[in-house]
Amino acid sequence: MKRRFLVNVTMLALALTVGSVGCKKPEKGVTPIQSGRTGSAPTRTAPVTQGGTLPGGAGTDATTVRETASGFPEGDLSLIEGMVPDTNYFAAQTVYFDFDSSLVKASEQGKAQSVGNEMKAKPQAKLMIDGHCDERGTEEYNRALGQRRAAALREFLIRYGLSPDQIYTRSFGEDRPVDPGHNEEAWRKNRRGEFILLLPP
Repeated sequence: MKRRFLVNVTMLALALTVGSVGCKKPEKGVTPIQSGRTGSAPTRTAPVTQGGTLPGGAGTDATTVRETASGFPEGDLSLIEGMVPDTNYFAAQTVYFDFDSSLVKASEQGKAQSVGNEMKAKPQAKLMIDGHCDERGTEEYNRALGQRRAAALREFLIRYGLSPDQIYTRSFGEDRPVDPGHNEEAWRKNRRGEFILLLPP
């Protein structure tokens, strides 16, 4: 009797141990967030709005200064309220990024410089930079990566001579792919930074 009781207790303890130590399998196709990443400082950004509308509307604190991973604070969002976005003006200057990277490659810098030259000739205009990702990775990770990409382009343009007050950023993460495919060709097109010209009303 005593022996049966000890066997039952031992089996129960073994079952509890195996159940609590079991390994969780990682989800397929999800890029893990690595600790100690460089260039991933916390950001405070305006909420991303749908339908191409600009941030700064209802529910946005337009007096808040936004800080991006670039270290250059963004100005008062109320300054771009009512401006007219032209999404086609800089369409040919879309910058593409490598997988899981926010580095502006040397092969893409000419596009950013072209945008910088145009903006220097338009001091009354503003610029919105949208960061995008491919579908791989979690939604939260891709949102942060999109923001780092937009911030990297903003920093590049500031160092090129544009005023920090002229450039704003936002991230759409994986939400707005230009190619809905699930292969490397589609992912390459979706890892991008887009420039939106903002004109006075």
